[in-house]
Amino acid sequence: MNWDVFITCAVTGSGDSTRKSPHVPVTPPQIAESAIEAAKAGAAIVHIHVRDPETGQGSRKTEYYAEVVERIRAADVDVVVNLTAGMGGDLVLGGDEQVLPPNPAGTDMAGATERLDHVRAILPEICTLDCGTMNFASGGDYIMVNTPSVLRKMATLVQQMGVRPELEVFDTGHLVQVKEMIRDGLLDDPVMIQLCMGIAYGAPDDPTTFMAMVNNLPNDCVFSGFSIARMQLPFVAMAALAGGNVRVGLEDNLYAGPGQLATNATLVEKAKSILDNMNVRVMSPQAVRDKLKLIKR
Repeated sequence: MNWDVFITCAVTGSGDSTRKSPHVPVTPPQIAESAIEAAKAGAAIVHIHVRDPETGQGSRKTEYYAEVVERIRAADVDVVVNLTAGMGGDLVLGGDEQVLPPNPAGTDMAGATERLDHVRAILPEICTLDCGTMNFASGGDYIMVNTPSVLRKMATLVQQMGVRPELEVFDTGHLVQVKEMIRDGLLDDPVMIQLCMGIAYGAPDDPTTFMAMVNNLPNDCVFSGFSIARMQLPFVAMAALAGGNVRVGLEDNLYAGPGQLATNATLVEKAKSILDNMNVRVMSPQAVRDKLKLIKR
């Protein structure tokens, strides 16, 4: 059991969710405002993707990130900023017979240095590293690509920047990659891991699989756990019971209840209520900085 838990809010993601809910923020001002509202509701960390304001599709333009972070940093609320570095590893193959060339619609492949352009420019306290390649989303030909060489280079660059990487782990094999990077000195203590459960073709979100992941974590790491859709809120309790921290937000789940579309603030409030009722202390942003040895800029 973890009696001191921090809440991360994943504000918007990059998936095709904007047509499913009007509450998914799209423009930099909308994303920043939603993050600020989540912080006021009790989130110590906000995890940020950005989107093209015209199309609503995921983007990795540094200027969008810069505007979001500038607005958050100027707000009358304290919160830890966590930027994704997962964009630029998107590969959509050509189909079941003519695999190559890749389909340009949805393919966005970039090298390690380019994928971190926005992190280098903004220097957030945390950025994410997706720790493996996997089929992603049900059906189709989309692959989330993160090769060992790219991950090792990204880890090296992030370490040099003084930014704490959050290691996104979608299956047990990804923990092999994490442990190799720890062995080779590419990750500083405390190592921060996010267990991402319930994503198609990754680890399912049943308790047995989740605890197998937890039991294979590196020694002395700090971890969070979440699941998607209707299992997001049950995983608030499950992650705390397993010794971890929690993540909620519209990136992973659009509903606060049956037929009830959520906002980010609503999901954070529900997570905080669950933890409060478990007699768990919800950590402040500064307590998280102290725990994770983060550098606030």
